[in-house]
Amino acid sequence: MAHRAGGRRRTPIAIYFSFCAPVAQLDRVTGFEPVGREFESLRAHQLSWIMLYRLEGLQLRILTGLLLAIISSFTLAGSIEGKGLSISDSDFNCMLDMEPVRGFYVDNLIEGELPQTLDVANAGSGEYPAGSVVQLVPGEVMVKHPKGFSPATKDWEFFELNVSAEGAQIGKRGFVDVVNRFGGNCFACHAQAKPEFDMICETGHGCDPIPLTPQITQLLQKTDARCGGRYTPTEEEIGMLKALAQQLSTAQ
Repeated sequence: MAHRAGGRRRTPIAIYFSFCAPVAQLDRVTGFEPVGREFESLRAHQLSWIMLYRLEGLQLRILTGLLLAIISSFTLAGSIEGKGLSISDSDFNCMLDMEPVRGFYVDNLIEGELPQTLDVANAGSGEYPAGSVVQLVPGEVMVKHPKGFSPATKDWEFFELNVSAEGAQIGKRGFVDVVNRFGGNCFACHAQAKPEFDMICETGHGCDPIPLTPQITQLLQKTDARCGGRYTPTEEEIGMLKALAQQLSTAQ
């Protein structure tokens, strides 16, 4: 049966697909920087019918990203064996030592390749080279693997970090199934970026807005715990950070 919304007919579409959910659970504790690690595991498969309506604009982009995340997870594990970069906690240091570009920071884990990463970042579009690191806030980062390592994510791997004065600890990592502290799927968000932006989200790139103001984002960057206290926040800024910590605690 067709339905009308805003004077237009919308025809329901029945879609049959299977999706997978990790068997392993993520152990976490409450607090501003949750700890724990998501481990690789076998996946339990389920089947489900869903009824959708023809969507346009933002709704369609969101739906497309989520479906890509679900469908891609079937074959992803088999397609990434033995081709990627070796990445560990020690690869993620003070983000203020990275190169700033329009409010975010970039680096490259492969020696000598940073200029190529900067060329793409400064141009505002194009395909990032392998080894590229893109970071907006201390607790989240994405790294580009060699071409073909993860076609579903354009070779990007997403990380959630727990940072402290001692350094960074990888809390979660993956390709289509990493969920950030605000409950958002990293891949589903970045998949909305227009093709010419290589899954990088900036204003006007097609991604949903993040739940952080530019002021909070800059404050988080300046107070990265790995940076040895280079910046001392004001009383007002300390209050902003406490409010954000409370928000994150509630979201968990």
